[in-house]
Amino acid sequence: MTKVTDSYPGKELTTDELKQQLVKDTQVKELKESKFPTEIIDLPSKGLLYPKEHPLSSGKIEMKYMTAKEEDILTSQNLIQKGVVIDMLLRSLIVGNGEGKRVNYDDLILGDKNAVMVAARILGYGAEYPVELTCPACGAKAKETVNLAELENKVVDHEFKNENRFEFALPLSKKTLTFKILSHSDEAKVAETAKRMKKRSMSNQQSYELTSRLKAMIIAVDGEEDRRTIDNFVDNEFISRDSLAFRKELDRITPDVDMKVWFECLECGHEEAITIPLTVEFFWPRV
Repeated sequence: MTKVTDSYPGKELTTDELKQQLVKDTQVKELKESKFPTEIIDLPSKGLLYPKEHPLSSGKIEMKYMTAKEEDILTSQNLIQKGVVIDMLLRSLIVGNGEGKRVNYDDLILGDKNAVMVAARILGYGAEYPVELTCPACGAKAKETVNLAELENKVVDHEFKNENRFEFALPLSKKTLTFKILSHSDEAKVAETAKRMKKRSMSNQQSYELTSRLKAMIIAVDGEEDRRTIDNFVDNEFISRDSLAFRKELDRITPDVDMKVWFECLECGHEEAITIPLTVEFFWPRV
C-alpha cells in the first residue's frame, strides 16, 4: 500500500492509518473544546472483556457532569414510561473512552454499565445517597446515608484475555457450556424476548426471564453451537442444580461494582454486608 508522510515528524503512515489518525485527532480536539468538565472512571472489567482493538479495551470511560439537558431527560415522562430513561441519561453523559475514541453504549457489559450509572449519580447529585436498610435477621429498618464514592469494584478471581468467551463444566450432567457475559444490547434483546414469549403463553403469570437470559449467554453445549440444540438444552435438559452452579460461576467471574455496605442492626445487633437498594432517590433525590 502507498505510504503517506503525515505532519508527525519521523512517521510514515499508510493512507488508512492516516485517516484513522486524523479521525482520532478530530475526536481529541472535540473533547478538548468541550465546554463541560469531565471525569475518567475505571471500568470493573478493566477493558479485558473487549477485543484489544475495541475502544472499551482502554478500561476507562470519560463522562461529563450532568446539566439541565440531562435533567430534562430524567424528568421525561415518556422515557420513564418506556423504561429507557436511565439508558438515555447515560448515553448523554458518556463522552468517550478516555483516549479520544467514542464508545458504543450498547457494547458495555452490565457490570461496566453499573459503574457508569454510579458515576453518573455522583457527578449529578453528589456521593451521598440516603437509603433505608432492612435487617436480614429481625426485619428492623434503619435510615443510612451511603457514600457512593467509597464503593469499590468487585474482586474477580479470573484471568481475562480480551475475549468474552468462557467454559464451564456442569457438575451433574458433565456437559461443558461455552458462554459469554451479556452486554447492554444483549440484555435489551433478552427483555424483549421474554416479553414476547410471555404474550404468546397461555398463562401471563409465567416468566421467561431466566431461560431467555440463559439462551442468550450460552454459545455452545459440548462444542455444539446450533441454536436449536442450545434452546432445547435450556428448556428440557438443564438440571436445576447444574443451572444453580452455572449461575454461581457466572457471578464469580463477572466484573461489577460491589454494591454492598456493612450493616449493623441497632435493634438485634446483627451484622452483615447487604446490597444497597436502588430507589427513586438514586436519580431523583429529594430537594
